[in-house]
Amino acid sequence: MENDKIASFAELLAASAAGGGLYNVTFHAPAGGDVLKIRGTLREIGGARVVQLESFLTEGRVSQKNVAPDGLEAAVREAMTVFRKADLLDAGGSASLMISKKGALSLVKKGKIGMAPVNPAAIRSAPQGNDRKKRRLLAGDEKFLIPLGISDKSGRVHDAMQSKFRQIERFSEYVAEAEKKLGGDGTLYVCDLCCGKSYLSFAAYHVLTAVCGREVEMVCVDLKESVMNECAEIARACGFGGMRFIAGNVADFKPEREPDLVISLHACDTATDLVLDLAAAHGAKIILATPCCQRDLAARLDCGALDFIADRPILKQKFCAAATDALRLLKLEAQGYKTDATELIDPEDTPKNVMLRAVRREDFDPASEDAKRRREKYESAYRFLTGTDPRTA
Repeated sequence: MENDKIASFAELLAASAAGGGLYNVTFHAPAGGDVLKIRGTLREIGGARVVQLESFLTEGRVSQKNVAPDGLEAAVREAMTVFRKADLLDAGGSASLMISKKGALSLVKKGKIGMAPVNPAAIRSAPQGNDRKKRRLLAGDEKFLIPLGISDKSGRVHDAMQSKFRQIERFSEYVAEAEKKLGGDGTLYVCDLCCGKSYLSFAAYHVLTAVCGREVEMVCVDLKESVMNECAEIARACGFGGMRFIAGNVADFKPEREPDLVISLHACDTATDLVLDLAAAHGAKIILATPCCQRDLAARLDCGALDFIADRPILKQKFCAAATDALRLLKLEAQGYKTDATELIDPEDTPKNVMLRAVRREDFDPASEDAKRRREKYESAYRFLTGTDPRTA
């Protein structure tokens, strides 16, 4: 009887794949071993649909295998010898297979898996093999994009919003990469600070739940109460029950617990510093931030050695933008993070295209010599640029 539940779950997975509505299947809560999680997504290879199972192992290793429909039951049985839970998310419903501590199997099914109408464009966007175009995280017809003014009612992205859509889609890819680094299972606690109209908030929530298969509690904070109320209505209409919107100053916000992920898109000037400081102070595991209009250093810059740049306004502006972000990364490293900077999207779409990424170091000791050197490096750079000590600024 217990094996029947595994077979039933495998049948639901096969129906979801055949119908083209499979978002993902995730096996998690490992009983032991070096496989942390397995995520399966729909692929099309040689004209045939398969489920690609991606195994996330210790030490950052990843392996993949493609499973045809007739091999799904064997794959599910094998996975359930390692994991205690499997979650299936389909366009028309969901299913969960669980093993209790006493070894009892239970199967919970909601909706009509494999029966929902699927956007043909979304099917065609699935990769035609591992060496071809990758599957896009967003198709453009996601429900939340319509009230946000990104897409029309038919699911077509408005011409005027194409660059914004590419920006959202690219940030979503970074969010999905962050989820892989986080690993494990359980509910993710995500904070979007200075969220504005929450384009990114909705996309991140959708990707983390519908694509990555995670339970998510997301808190979005911004000053404008009317905008936050509007966003809350959109979340309710889309069934995004894990989202909360708070109208208030980010400086007054206190996370309820250690955030797994803090994100911020285009927080103006020193608002980005406020977000980064808050995230680091509360031990956020991963931080993704795209700064905007870095004006503060331009007003503080006081370095004779750089007058050959500062005397030319356009060059001073560009220099201060780069130097500000470099200082931010140095400060995060001094607070125990591994950091890098990359381009969010093509500069033709937006000049505000620098992405700052930070991943918390679990081995960081603030009392160590390494930590001391990192603090001194940041403080020295700050003094060189401004002539003041950052500890008294």
